[in-house]
Amino acid sequence: MSLTREQMAQRVAQELQDGFYVNLGIGIPTLVANFVPKNMSVMLQSENGLLGMGEFPTEDTIDADMINAGKQTVTTVEGASIFSSAESFAMIRGGHVDLTVLGAFEVDVQGNIASWMIPNKLIKGMGGAMDLVAGAENIIVTMTHASKNGDSKLLSNCSLPLTGKACIKKVLTDLAWLEIEEGAFILKERAPGVSVEEIIEKTQGKLIVPDNVPEMTFS
Repeated sequence: MSLTREQMAQRVAQELQDGFYVNLGIGIPTLVANFVPKNMSVMLQSENGLLGMGEFPTEDTIDADMINAGKQTVTTVEGASIFSSAESFAMIRGGHVDLTVLGAFEVDVQGNIASWMIPNKLIKGMGGAMDLVAGAENIIVTMTHASKNGDSKLLSNCSLPLTGKACIKKVLTDLAWLEIEEGAFILKERAPGVSVEEIIEKTQGKLIVPDNVPEMTFS
């Protein structure tokens, strides 16, 4: 069984560390805000000029003027700061974000990422993704392992226009946790109930499978 969007966000949250500044991209990454451990201090950053995002609001706490870069309404935590997008991008470009979580259309074995354009389809645009992949050392990509047509998104070479080159080292899909090293995807964990054979079948790029691939665990 593949992971739900919430389970994917929960797995990414396991990579958070106390004191981290974290940027969450549009889509599945935004859900990570709901799974930050209660005993951990993490400041979530949005490129439209907010540092200190909290969980998504309830009907009682919603504020239409408080939004993230994807125009979703958000809450803030104690100590949050609001500033211009220019200052926000200076923070990103200066390498002051400890972890970036992004969605993608494709990732390949060289660590290239395509996340902003599909020919002949209306897409919102690049946003801050190009700055984020250039300015961050620690990036996690979250996406489905294959398209709705069953085509792999883990490729030998990206077919879509690139967002960044040789910048991705960690990928979480709905089927697996993988790391990229020396021109290959390395299978580190599999989703509960998902077989190694299914992951191999749906991975077009070179895949290295260790002798033992544990299932992901969720507390």
